[in-house]
Formats: sequence, C-alpha cells, structure tokens
Amino acid sequence: MSLQSFSDYLLLEKSFSKHTVLAYTRDVEKFQEFLNKYHNRLSVKDVGYSELRQWIVALVDQKISNRTINRKVSSLNTYFKFLLKTEDIDTNPLKKHKALKVGKKVQLPFSEQELRLVLEGAIIVQDFESARDHLIVELFYTTGIRRIELVNLKLSDIDNANRQIKVIGKRHKERYIPLLESISLSIKRYLRYRSELEKIDDKEVLFLTKKGLKIYEKLVYRIINKYFSIASTKAKCSPHVLRHSFATHLLNQGADLNAIKELLGHTSLAATQVYTHNSIAELRKVHAKAHPRSQR
Repeated sequence: MSLQSFSDYLLLEKSFSKHTVLAYTRDVEKFQEFLNKYHNRLSVKDVGYSELRQWIVALVDQKISNRTINRKVSSLNTYFKFLLKTEDIDTNPLKKHKALKVGKKVQLPFSEQELRLVLEGAIIVQDFESARDHLIVELFYTTGIRRIELVNLKLSDIDNANRQIKVIGKRHKERYIPLLESISLSIKRYLRYRSELEKIDDKEVLFLTKKGLKIYEKLVYRIINKYFSIASTKAKCSPHVLRHSFATHLLNQGADLNAIKELLGHTSLAATQVYTHNSIAELRKVHAKAHPRSQR
C-alpha cells in the first residue's frame, strides 16, 4: 500500500489539512528509514510491536521529547488503522501501546494590558498593511478563530448587517461568531484600503498581501509576533496565544464554558477546559483579596 493512498485518505476522507497530512506521511517515511537501517528493509506493514518499541527507544536516546514521540506514534497508529481498513494487515501492532507520560503544558495568555498596548499603540493605522494587521489582531482576540481559519476567510463570510462572521473550521464544520461593533468599523476601514490595491489575485479572499495575493500562515504568524514582541515579554507570541487569550479573558469575565466551546469550534469540552487553568488562577486572586478570612 503506497503512502500516496494514505495521503489521499487523510486529505479526502478524513479532511485533514495539507500540513497535517504532510506531517503524518513524513513520520511514516522516517519510521521506514529506521527499518531500512536496522531491520533489513522490513516493510512498515510487516512490523510487530518489538520493532516499534526499538524505534521509540531510539527516539528517546536522541533526546526527543515525549510529546513529540507521542505525536510520531500517533501518526503510525493512524497509518496502521488505514492498513486495517484496506485489509493490508490483520492486527494493529500499536493496539495495546500506552503513550509516554508528558507534563501538562501551560500556556500563558496575553494580558488585557498587553492587548491594549498593541491595539492602541503598537499598530498605528495609516496604510493598507497597518489596517490589515490591526484587523487581524482584533479578529483573533475578539473571535478566537484559528490561524488557518483566518487565512481562508472570504469577503462573503463577513455579515456586517447582522454583525457576525462565518468560519469554516476543522472537518469543514461551519460556525458563526458574533462581531463587536468596533470590529465592523475596522473591517470597513480595511476594505477601503484593500479597494485601493492595484491588483488583486483572488477578489473573494478577505486578507491579502500588499501585492494582492492571498495571505499565508507564516506571514500571519510574523505579524502577530512582530507587534506582541514589542508589548509583551512572553517567550511565545503567536496567533494561538491570542486564541488562548480570547478564551481565558471570557472565562475571567464569567462566560459559560459550553458557550466558549462553541465559539472556539471545539468538538469536545475537554479541549476547552485547558483554558480554565488561567481562569482559576484569576479567581484565586479575587478570592484571596475579597474573602473576609483572607485579611487575618
């Protein structure tokens, strides 16, 4: 069974992103390279758990993190499930495998002050790029959308009349997110600058480069990192931290966890509960400050 068939399956049937498909197929290829070197070019579909365990030990010896190893194993597990589906194997050699232990990864959100510094000071709107960058930051922070979702936004997804935005999430699932009045004004301002571009490659795309091409994920990351590196001392200044900030700040203001789950486009409440760590930290401060017994 070729990796191309596996790739097509992930892309067409599982609706994985191209980036995810590339990562999964690369992990399978790397495992095959390991088999070629240490197991006389044994095929991936013919391995048992013993070869897989040797590979995992080799990765640990290379000082690769448990989190990364678990991700690689997950890629192989998906491949074996595919081979079961196509009847190329009779049993999944990873069926009883237990993931390596990993520490909880706590990601600190940007503070409200850091957001104000960026939106009210770091980005001075005076041309197309600054209007675009300002709107990108606002959308991330007030809607909690993912980077790829922002990149794929179309003009038709913006409903200024009803103040909402249509987002196409994972597995092509649609959701609608309310827009604040300030966002509607920022969208109109950006579109004025956008209309002045000499050439637009795809008129349906909302966010463009200054050359009129569709914006891409790496550029979005650089935009966020550029402004927040000025306003924040955090080691990581990324679009995902802004999404984290959106969820955490809503929780701090008493928003319902299920409502935030819907806004973020999570299929499981467990995924949303990751953001409660920072909310609880905030509640702890309020509790210590306000409770009568804390004064003693």
